[in-house]
Amino acid sequence: MSEEVKVFGTLGSPMSCRVELALKLKGVQYEYIEEDVHKNKSPLLLKYNPVHKKIPVLLHNGKPIAESLVILEYIEETWKGNPILPEDPYEKAMARFWARFLDEKCLPALWNAAWSPENEREKAVEEACDCLKTLESTLKGKRFFGGDTVGLVDIAAIFIGFWLRVLQEATGQELLSAEKFPDLVKWTDEFVSCSVVKESLPPRERLWAFFKARVAGAMDAQTNASK
Repeated sequence: MSEEVKVFGTLGSPMSCRVELALKLKGVQYEYIEEDVHKNKSPLLLKYNPVHKKIPVLLHNGKPIAESLVILEYIEETWKGNPILPEDPYEKAMARFWARFLDEKCLPALWNAAWSPENEREKAVEEACDCLKTLESTLKGKRFFGGDTVGLVDIAAIFIGFWLRVLQEATGQELLSAEKFPDLVKWTDEFVSCSVVKESLPPRERLWAFFKARVAGAMDAQTNASK
């Protein structure tokens, strides 16, 4: 009897992409269901994630799991091949620590630096760069955060690996550069060059257009507010 594996996500969402990448690394076949989370959330999404009403949601044999990091842990426990967490208890705990650091501190800081008002931007950029410095020191010249293969922390950092560079192009604001963070830039190049990662990423042009439209909208809002 075949397993039912479905992913409710949104094209362009790094959180959805995390789940798809983990499943691909494990060799798990799944059905992807696109959600319009901004205008028309489906009844199924609201049914399977009634608490947060957000993507991604993994549906496995009728059982829904929400929140991308929780889903990644579930995938690791359910499909044992090609592990994304190390066996050593300490190393496993450290991987979970850095994944939470990315979600709770680093990603909000990077997003805030990109979209904060001009009078708040200097402080926001400083906080974002501090987070990148921390990640840079964590890599310590390794190919991936966990060593020689893509693991939990790399998957959790997919926004930095792909989205951040596109966001920088659209906004004209450089946070991540080879001059400031050589190991981190080397990691992004290595990470996105992996074939399984490439297969999981959204079209770059579409993502750039989305960010560019948001930049235009933010500029219009600032112009109207100053009138």
